[in-house]
Amino acid sequence: MGIPLALVAVGVLVCLAFALLPRGGGGTGAAEPAAVASAAATEPSAPPGTGVPADPTPSAAPPSVTSPSPAATGTPSPSASRTPQPSTPVATSTRATPSPSAATGGAGAAPATASLAGRIKPGTSYQGVATSYDAADGNGACSFGPSGDLMIAAMNHTDYESSRACGAAVLVRAANGASITVRIVNECPLPCAPGQLDLSHEAFAKLADLSVGRLPVTWTVLSPGAAPDTMSIRYKTGSSQWWCGIQVIGHRNPVAALEVRTAGGWRQLSRTDYNYFLSPDGSGCGGPIRVTDVYGEQLTVDGIAVKPDVAQPTRVQFARH
Repeated sequence: MGIPLALVAVGVLVCLAFALLPRGGGGTGAAEPAAVASAAATEPSAPPGTGVPADPTPSAAPPSVTSPSPAATGTPSPSASRTPQPSTPVATSTRATPSPSAATGGAGAAPATASLAGRIKPGTSYQGVATSYDAADGNGACSFGPSGDLMIAAMNHTDYESSRACGAAVLVRAANGASITVRIVNECPLPCAPGQLDLSHEAFAKLADLSVGRLPVTWTVLSPGAAPDTMSIRYKTGSSQWWCGIQVIGHRNPVAALEVRTAGGWRQLSRTDYNYFLSPDGSGCGGPIRVTDVYGEQLTVDGIAVKPDVAQPTRVQFARH
């Protein structure tokens, strides 16, 4: 009796188990449909086979929607920033006085105002001795060429300072009360001492007889009222697009710096003892030129072509101080 009853019980349990099983598959296949449905719910609808969402979210907006326009960035287009070359020299010019903060920057910034004048500073009285020399036609180390006015002088080697004194107007006073204003066009080499001025015979004779030889004087750099209406620019003989020397002529105040415009901005050129500013690799030759005087005033001139040994007027002049 026990064995038949056990067999009957087992049969009943087996029947119940088959009744509870889902139709069409085993236990491992029953979980797959649910997993597939969950993954599909996280994918946005898209055209078959593209893999690209049919309706992108706002964060995936095209770059043109979020990128600022050129006008919004403040960056001019190349056509807007380019200045047409004038057909005649000096078609454009600008005048600006640099602020102290702008004068202390790196490449292309104006030199610091405190150092613009170098050794000799406008309005400062210097003591020295006056001597005289035969100035001939008035040409000298500053390379200005012959001078029609022989009220000129040579600055001592130390205060000449690699031609920084060139073109300066200097008021010279003698102890006897006589005075004369001369223009620096030359250098008095050593042993000319600091403070010494070597005047042309014509200028010295306005102060004392040439037989005096050496005359104690005081002198001051001026910003004269009597000056050419405009200054001029001259390219040195041999200048081209590959190398050039640039000189300023007829400037009211001593020139402290000269810059040329290059692709990278303003570039300050080095100054020679013979009063030319050199661009040894040709950068900026024939382009805009910016000239700074010892007072910090800047004059920017465009349209000066590379014409060697030709003084080209600029239509601008430094202000009087």
